Amino acid sequence: MLKSRLPAVAEQRNFAANGGLLAHGTRPSASARRTAVYVDKILKGAKPGDLPIELPTEFHIVVNLKAAQELGIAVPQSGG
Repeated sequence: MLKSRLPAVAEQRNFAANGGLLAHGTRPSASARRTAVYVDKILKGAKPGDLPIELPTEFHIVVNLKAAQELGIAVPQSGG
């Protein structure tokens, strides 16, 4: 990534920790909890086709500031 000077983005948090520029995606723990709720409903007799589709509500974003600096990318300070 830094060798070729191309900014790279992925979903897994450890991607940024291991040298990638940015990671953005859902929280695996939240997805696992929602999956468990679905499995519980199915085991109690619910038909999978009758269950609503849910979209994730929790996300993460991790910026590797060292990688950003080495790539010459300015990262603004948080406004919140």
